[in-house]
Amino acid sequence: MQLKISSLADRPDMLERVVGMADTWPEFVIQDLVGAAHFPRIAAELPEYVLFAEDEQGEIVANAYSVPFALGTERRGGRLPGNGWDAMLVWAFSDLRRGIRPDTVSAVSVSIAPRAQGRGLSAVMLSAMRDNARARGFREVVAPVRPNAKHLEPRTPMEEYAHRVRPDGLPQDPWLRVHARAGATIDSVAPASMTVSAPLADWRRWTGLPFDTDGDVEVPGALVPVRCEVERGYAVYVEPNVWMRHPL
Repeated sequence: MQLKISSLADRPDMLERVVGMADTWPEFVIQDLVGAAHFPRIAAELPEYVLFAEDEQGEIVANAYSVPFALGTERRGGRLPGNGWDAMLVWAFSDLRRGIRPDTVSAVSVSIAPRAQGRGLSAVMLSAMRDNARARGFREVVAPVRPNAKHLEPRTPMEEYAHRVRPDGLPQDPWLRVHARAGATIDSVAPASMTVSAPLADWRRWTGLPFDTDGDVEVPGALVPVRCEVERGYAVYVEPNVWMRHPL
Protein backbone atom coordinates (compact mmCIF):
# COMPACT_ATOMS: atom_id res chain seq x y z
CA MET A 1 0.00 0.00 0.00
CA GLN A 2 1.39 3.38 -1.06
CA LEU A 3 0.82 5.87 1.75
CA LYS A 4 1.09 9.62 2.05
CA ILE A 5 1.48 10.79 5.66
CA SER A 6 0.68 14.40 6.56
CA SER A 7 -0.14 16.47 9.61
CA LEU A 8 -3.24 18.55 10.14
CA ALA A 9 -1.00 21.59 10.53
CA ASP A 10 0.12 21.09 6.93
CA ARG A 11 -3.32 20.03 5.65
CA PRO A 12 -5.95 21.87 7.74
CA ASP A 13 -8.51 21.27 4.99
CA MET A 14 -8.52 17.58 5.98
CA LEU A 15 -9.80 18.19 9.52
CA GLU A 16 -13.32 16.86 9.04
CA ARG A 17 -12.15 13.77 7.18
CA VAL A 18 -9.49 12.94 9.75
CA VAL A 19 -11.80 13.43 12.72
CA GLY A 20 -14.57 11.56 10.95
CA MET A 21 -12.51 8.51 9.96
CA ALA A 22 -14.24 5.26 10.91
CA ASP A 23 -12.59 3.25 13.67
CA THR A 24 -13.26 0.16 15.77
CA TRP A 25 -13.07 1.50 19.34
CA PRO A 26 -15.70 -0.06 21.65
CA GLU A 27 -18.44 2.47 22.37
CA PHE A 28 -17.81 2.56 26.11
CA VAL A 29 -14.13 3.45 25.66
CA ILE A 30 -14.91 6.82 24.12
CA GLN A 31 -17.15 7.75 27.07
CA ASP A 32 -14.24 8.60 29.36
CA LEU A 33 -15.03 12.15 30.46
CA VAL A 34 -11.44 13.37 30.53
CA GLY A 35 -10.91 12.09 27.02
CA ALA A 36 -14.22 13.49 25.80
CA ALA A 37 -13.24 16.94 27.11
CA HIS A 38 -9.65 16.99 25.83
CA PHE A 39 -9.24 14.68 22.85
CA PRO A 40 -11.09 16.96 20.37
CA ARG A 41 -8.84 19.83 21.42
CA ILE A 42 -5.76 18.13 19.98
CA ALA A 43 -6.83 18.64 16.37
CA ALA A 44 -7.95 22.20 17.09
CA GLU A 45 -5.06 23.41 19.25
CA LEU A 46 -2.16 21.07 18.43
CA PRO A 47 -2.70 20.14 14.76
CA GLU A 48 1.02 19.57 14.22
CA TYR A 49 0.66 16.51 16.48
CA VAL A 50 -2.17 14.94 14.47
CA LEU A 51 -0.89 12.75 11.64
CA PHE A 52 -2.91 10.89 9.05
CA ALA A 53 -2.24 8.50 6.20
CA GLU A 54 -3.88 8.48 2.78
CA ASP A 55 -3.82 5.55 0.38
CA GLU A 56 -3.43 5.64 -3.41
CA GLN A 57 -7.07 6.67 -3.82
CA GLY A 58 -6.74 9.55 -1.39
CA GLU A 59 -8.78 7.77 1.29
CA ILE A 60 -7.75 8.26 4.92
CA VAL A 61 -6.77 4.87 6.30
CA ALA A 62 -5.10 5.77 9.62
CA ASN A 63 -4.49 8.57 12.07
CA ALA A 64 -2.18 9.11 15.03
CA TYR A 65 -2.63 11.66 17.80
CA SER A 66 0.02 12.78 20.26
CA VAL A 67 0.58 15.71 22.64
CA PRO A 68 3.63 17.47 24.09
CA PHE A 69 3.89 17.99 27.84
CA ALA A 70 6.43 18.71 30.56
CA LEU A 71 7.39 15.52 32.39
CA GLY A 72 10.57 16.76 34.00
CA THR A 73 9.10 19.51 36.17
CA GLU A 74 9.96 19.58 39.87
CA ARG A 75 6.47 18.40 40.78
CA ARG A 76 6.28 15.57 38.21
CA GLY A 77 9.91 14.55 38.55
CA GLY A 78 10.02 12.53 35.36
CA ARG A 79 7.58 9.98 36.77
CA LEU A 80 4.82 8.75 34.49
CA PRO A 81 1.45 8.98 36.23
CA GLY A 82 -0.59 6.06 37.52
CA ASN A 83 -3.61 7.81 36.05
CA GLY A 84 -2.06 7.28 32.65
CA TRP A 85 -4.06 8.46 29.66
CA ASP A 86 -6.32 10.78 31.66
CA ALA A 87 -3.48 12.46 33.57
CA MET A 88 -1.37 12.87 30.44
CA LEU A 89 -4.15 14.74 28.63
CA VAL A 90 -4.79 16.99 31.62
CA TRP A 91 -1.08 17.76 32.00
CA ALA A 92 -0.66 18.52 28.29
CA PHE A 93 -3.43 21.08 28.11
CA SER A 94 -2.61 22.55 31.51
CA ASP A 95 0.97 23.10 30.30
CA LEU A 96 -0.27 24.59 27.04
CA ARG A 97 -2.55 27.03 28.87
CA ARG A 98 0.18 28.09 31.30
CA GLY A 99 2.92 28.39 28.70
CA ILE A 100 5.11 25.67 30.23
CA ARG A 101 7.70 24.40 27.79
CA PRO A 102 7.19 20.69 27.01
CA ASP A 103 10.05 18.19 27.15
CA THR A 104 8.25 14.97 26.16
CA VAL A 105 5.69 13.80 23.64
CA SER A 106 3.04 11.28 24.60
CA ALA A 107 1.17 9.10 22.18
CA VAL A 108 -2.57 9.49 22.62
CA SER A 109 -4.01 7.11 20.04
CA VAL A 110 -3.33 5.27 16.81
CA SER A 111 -6.45 4.34 14.84
CA ILE A 112 -6.72 2.29 11.67
CA ALA A 113 -9.77 2.40 9.42
CA PRO A 114 -11.59 -0.96 9.50
CA ARG A 115 -10.94 -1.75 5.85
CA ALA A 116 -7.19 -1.14 6.23
CA GLN A 117 -6.54 -3.26 9.32
CA GLY A 118 -4.13 -6.16 9.25
CA ARG A 119 -1.63 -4.41 6.97
CA GLY A 120 0.89 -3.22 9.54
CA LEU A 121 -0.31 0.38 9.54
CA SER A 122 -0.12 0.68 13.33
CA ALA A 123 3.65 0.28 13.18
CA VAL A 124 3.85 2.78 10.30
CA MET A 125 1.89 5.40 12.24
CA LEU A 126 3.88 4.81 15.43
CA SER A 127 7.08 5.35 13.45
CA ALA A 128 5.64 8.54 11.93
CA MET A 129 4.70 9.79 15.40
CA ARG A 130 8.26 9.16 16.63
CA ASP A 131 9.71 10.91 13.59
CA ASN A 132 7.42 13.89 14.12
CA ALA A 133 8.51 14.23 17.76
CA ARG A 134 12.18 13.90 16.83
CA ALA A 135 11.83 16.55 14.13
CA ARG A 136 10.42 18.91 16.74
CA GLY A 137 13.43 18.50 18.97
CA PHE A 138 12.12 15.99 21.49
CA ARG A 139 14.28 13.16 22.78
CA GLU A 140 11.58 10.85 24.10
CA VAL A 141 8.10 9.64 23.27
CA VAL A 142 6.03 7.90 25.93
CA ALA A 143 2.86 5.92 25.39
CA PRO A 144 0.06 4.73 27.70
CA VAL A 145 -0.43 1.54 25.70
CA ARG A 146 -3.75 -0.29 25.59
CA PRO A 147 -2.64 -3.90 24.93
CA ASN A 148 -4.87 -5.08 22.13
CA ALA A 149 -5.23 -8.73 23.17
CA LYS A 150 -5.73 -8.08 26.90
CA HIS A 151 -9.52 -8.08 26.45
CA LEU A 152 -9.26 -11.84 25.91
CA GLU A 153 -8.04 -12.17 29.51
CA PRO A 154 -9.96 -9.53 31.49
CA ARG A 155 -9.26 -11.15 34.87
CA THR A 156 -5.50 -11.48 34.40
CA PRO A 157 -3.64 -8.75 36.33
CA MET A 158 -2.09 -6.24 33.96
CA GLU A 159 1.29 -6.51 35.68
CA GLU A 160 1.37 -10.21 34.86
CA TYR A 161 0.02 -9.81 31.34
CA ALA A 162 2.27 -6.93 30.30
CA HIS A 163 5.48 -8.73 31.19
CA ARG A 164 4.76 -11.96 29.35
CA VAL A 165 7.31 -12.54 26.61
CA ARG A 166 7.74 -14.91 23.71
CA PRO A 167 10.81 -17.15 23.30
CA ASP A 168 12.43 -14.36 21.26
CA GLY A 169 12.12 -12.00 24.23
CA LEU A 170 9.47 -9.74 22.70
CA PRO A 171 6.15 -9.10 24.46
CA GLN A 172 3.43 -11.64 23.89
CA ASP A 173 0.81 -8.95 23.31
CA PRO A 174 0.80 -7.78 19.66
CA TRP A 175 0.53 -4.02 20.31
CA LEU A 176 3.12 -4.06 23.08
CA ARG A 177 5.31 -5.98 20.65
CA VAL A 178 4.97 -3.29 17.98
CA HIS A 179 6.19 -0.71 20.50
CA ALA A 180 9.05 -2.96 21.63
CA ARG A 181 10.18 -3.51 18.05
CA ALA A 182 10.26 0.26 17.64
CA GLY A 183 12.70 0.44 20.55
CA ALA A 184 10.38 1.04 23.51
CA THR A 185 10.65 -0.52 26.94
CA ILE A 186 8.02 -0.94 29.64
CA ASP A 187 8.20 1.71 32.35
CA SER A 188 5.23 0.83 34.54
CA VAL A 189 1.57 -0.09 34.65
CA ALA A 190 -0.90 2.78 34.95
CA PRO A 191 -3.63 1.06 37.02
CA ALA A 192 -6.23 3.81 36.56
CA SER A 193 -5.42 5.13 33.10
CA MET A 194 -8.99 5.73 32.00
CA THR A 195 -12.25 5.74 33.99
CA VAL A 196 -15.77 5.42 32.65
CA SER A 197 -18.56 5.71 35.20
CA ALA A 198 -22.14 5.89 34.02
CA PRO A 199 -25.74 4.93 34.85
CA LEU A 200 -26.68 1.33 34.13
CA ALA A 201 -28.99 2.42 31.32
CA ASP A 202 -25.98 3.80 29.46
CA TRP A 203 -23.96 0.62 29.94
CA ARG A 204 -26.89 -1.45 28.68
CA ARG A 205 -27.13 0.72 25.59
CA TRP A 206 -23.39 0.66 24.90
CA THR A 207 -22.90 -3.09 25.38
CA GLY A 208 -26.27 -4.82 24.95
CA LEU A 209 -25.69 -6.55 28.31
CA PRO A 210 -28.32 -6.61 31.10
CA PHE A 211 -26.18 -5.14 33.92
CA ASP A 212 -28.67 -6.51 36.44
CA THR A 213 -26.33 -8.27 38.88
CA ASP A 214 -23.94 -6.78 41.42
CA GLY A 215 -20.28 -7.48 40.88
CA ASP A 216 -17.81 -7.74 38.04
CA VAL A 217 -19.17 -7.89 34.50
CA GLU A 218 -17.00 -9.04 31.60
CA VAL A 219 -17.69 -6.71 28.68
CA PRO A 220 -16.46 -7.45 25.14
CA GLY A 221 -13.48 -5.21 24.40
CA ALA A 222 -12.85 -4.31 28.05
CA LEU A 223 -9.38 -5.00 29.45
CA VAL A 224 -10.74 -5.65 32.95
CA PRO A 225 -14.25 -6.36 34.26
CA VAL A 226 -16.70 -3.51 34.76
CA ARG A 227 -17.95 -3.12 38.33
CA CYS A 228 -21.75 -3.10 38.48
CA GLU A 229 -23.68 -1.64 41.45
CA VAL A 230 -27.33 -2.42 40.74
CA GLU A 231 -28.85 -0.85 43.87
CA ARG A 232 -26.89 2.35 43.30
CA GLY A 233 -27.75 2.38 39.61
CA TYR A 234 -24.29 2.73 38.07
CA ALA A 235 -21.28 0.80 36.81
CA VAL A 236 -17.61 1.80 36.72
CA TYR A 237 -14.82 0.73 34.41
CA VAL A 238 -11.25 1.56 35.45
CA GLU A 239 -8.87 0.63 32.65
CA PRO A 240 -5.19 -0.09 33.22
CA ASN A 241 -2.68 0.77 30.52
CA VAL A 242 1.04 0.10 30.17
CA TRP A 243 3.45 3.02 30.06
CA MET A 244 6.19 2.49 27.49
CA ARG A 245 9.16 4.78 26.84
CA HIS A 246 10.61 5.39 23.38
CA PRO A 247 14.05 7.04 23.37
CA LEU A 248 14.60 9.02 20.17
